[in-house]
Amino acid sequence: MQNTKVKTAALPAGLSVRAMLAAAAILLALLAIPQFGHAQGIVRGAREGSHEGNRIAGPVGGAVGGVVGAGVGGAMGAVKGVFGISDRGYRCRGYYNRHGHFRCY
Repeated sequence: MQNTKVKTAALPAGLSVRAMLAAAAILLALLAIPQFGHAQGIVRGAREGSHEGNRIAGPVGGAVGGVVGAGVGGAMGAVKGVFGISDRGYRCRGYYNRHGHFRCY
């Protein structure tokens, strides 16, 4: 019977793969923060929900409408911010020039 000695490979002293992946995830999260900063539908949703709830059901409806409006406005604002949908809200009249570009007037 022959005995063989087995040596294990030692990991280098640098950063582990787990630490590198965690650093990459934190970096990507920090890069995504400005997109969420553009999602400002919370305040307007709360204001409009409170106004409509107060108009329809009085002070209790105003309180409930404000909370629901903030939730829905925040969710829609976050979705629009993530996907980059703008809230310009207008469409112009215009024409296509000879190069195929649309021009507003």
